[in-house]
Amino acid sequence: MLLTPAATAPAGAENAQQAILTDNAKPDTIKSDAAKPAMPAAGKSREAGAASVDNAGATPSANPTQPDNQGPAKSLTDKAIEKVKQAAKTASDIFSRVPCLPPKGAPRTVGSLPRVAHKLAAGEPVVIVAFGSSSTAGYGTSSPEFTYPNRLAAQLHRKYPTADITIINRGHGGDDAPEMMQRLQTEVIDMHPDMVIWQVGTNAVLRNLDPDATVQLVQDGVARIQATGADVVLVDPQYSPAVTEHQENASKMVKLLGRVGQLRHIGVFPRFEVMRQWHENQALPIDSFVIADGLHMNDWGYACFAQLLGDDIIRSVGQIKLGINVPSSAQVNRPM
Repeated sequence: MLLTPAATAPAGAENAQQAILTDNAKPDTIKSDAAKPAMPAAGKSREAGAASVDNAGATPSANPTQPDNQGPAKSLTDKAIEKVKQAAKTASDIFSRVPCLPPKGAPRTVGSLPRVAHKLAAGEPVVIVAFGSSSTAGYGTSSPEFTYPNRLAAQLHRKYPTADITIINRGHGGDDAPEMMQRLQTEVIDMHPDMVIWQVGTNAVLRNLDPDATVQLVQDGVARIQATGADVVLVDPQYSPAVTEHQENASKMVKLLGRVGQLRHIGVFPRFEVMRQWHENQALPIDSFVIADGLHMNDWGYACFAQLLGDDIIRSVGQIKLGINVPSSAQVNRPM
């Protein structure tokens, strides 16, 4: 089962080496004028303490050698740094307002991650690609640093502070398996990842695409990724009003993605079930974790999702490093 999460610190306050390489954060099929989402940054951001945030509109940098006669510029820098610190404070107490609890009765979701475990044990760099649609790009967050890939990077760097871990955000709003397969080679495989987190299925449900055909594409894509030796984790659709309006297709998509996980011996993070339990078991109102469009998650939703996913990754890596709970199928289709 998923581990109980610790309080999440903000991505901006971590020594996180992150590559956010897309600025395409258009929403999925449904959007709302009431939602003003943040857009992921283009370029690479290395954040330490009150670090620079490329897409925040200002790049604060303390320069002790700056001449005293440049007071106005220094003042602007101080303001920018203060803005980053305030965002960090807001993020750090996000779970003190609403706790992020693991789902009850959830199976072991992420599965075996031999490639990542071996690289961490050997002290080698680890590259993770977050592949998906607007949930990966971060539509609905109040700041680019609060996307799930950024929060996940911060969590992994807290756990492995000396490791060289890079997370590349390949989220494109509106995409599903047909579009993702077109960019799989150039945006994922060519990055030579050690792990791919593939969030898929939501737009297929919203667009009434055939679940069987969609999942066949996903299975083909997973096979191509595994042929490179990378670990793979699938993330199924979110539980939100726009998705549950298509209950039959949504349920079928969740089940079929779970079947891909079994067939390909990979993990599937059960986002649909996790979010359903937020609402039905924790009695959280939908609008406490979904924005006004009824589809995308808000800051708290992304933070809890990232925290639980990170807990699973950390646990799975730890089990492999200890030589326990490694199924005989762990190395199937994973040439090292």
